[in-house]
Amino acid sequence: MAGQLRFTPGGAVVGIDMNIALTFAEALGFDVSAVADLLPEAEAGLLEGLARLREENEPT
Repeated sequence: MAGQLRFTPGGAVVGIDMNIALTFAEALGFDVSAVADLLPEAEAGLLEGLARLREENEPT
């Protein structure tokens, strides 16, 4: 999935590359309109999960 993610120069994930994700969805025969509606929520969940993982793994 790394090719579908957007990263900062420091390597942190900042989101999903929507153009690539929609291209894949179309190639796989998915309803691109439905995927386009769902991707922002999926992206938000991904970023929230990654933030939690970062917090859990920070040295105290």
